[in-house]
Amino acid sequence: MIRATVGILASQGGFDADAQAFFDRVDTAGGTLSATEQRAVNRLVLDMKADGIWSSMKAIYPMVGASSASCAQNLKSSSFTGTFNGGWTFASTGATPNGSNGYMDTNLSSNTSLSLNDLSLHMYSRTNSNVGGDIGDKNLSGGFSGIFIRLSGIFYGYLGEVNNINESNLSSLGFYTISRRSSTQVYFYKNGSAFGTNPKTSSSSSLNSGTLDIGRANGQYADREYAFASIGDGLTDTEASDFYTAVQAFQTTLSRNV
Repeated sequence: MIRATVGILASQGGFDADAQAFFDRVDTAGGTLSATEQRAVNRLVLDMKADGIWSSMKAIYPMVGASSASCAQNLKSSSFTGTFNGGWTFASTGATPNGSNGYMDTNLSSNTSLSLNDLSLHMYSRTNSNVGGDIGDKNLSGGFSGIFIRLSGIFYGYLGEVNNINESNLSSLGFYTISRRSSTQVYFYKNGSAFGTNPKTSSSSSLNSGTLDIGRANGQYADREYAFASIGDGLTDTEASDFYTAVQAFQTTLSRNV
């Protein structure tokens, strides 16, 4: 009900200022967004703000506009514009790396932009495949951070740690979140709900100096279509659930929800 009210008020006064700034960046970069995409992004921003999640994010990539110019833009701010490398396919449903050399450098460095014991990674996958790393540091050294949504039937997650945590995962479709809120515990979520047993015991070590990539992690390339990705501070159970609700509503508006 709160979201509906906020949305009505926003429609009466135009787009949210942060959403409009994103639209302007897309336009400046040479991309274009449809009216439906603009409305979906605007609603996403309003929902994230209503749920107290917006301020927690450092980078948000809605993967809209069916071009590298638009998909590279960070919804949260003008910082951390992505750089696409290798082979990618862009469509109204998202962005897909080729699984061999395609990745997007977020230009966001873990150890300068994130806090070791207060961070999270998020990815929305529209492809059910069994290979590759989806978001992460370039090298598995020191305290690695990354998500391997499905690698040989296993979901792997790291957040500033040397040892991975994993859960069996027979489908890579959906919205995945890993969140660290302390030096000893990590939380996994799939479609807003606990993925396996939460919290998971895992001690943090350090954060890598390299920037985070989308479409590869530790040199392993993925071939999944991404419809959303974000990087930010750690989220609580309630925030993780609310975030999924907001992102799923966004995908549903665009007719690309899974």
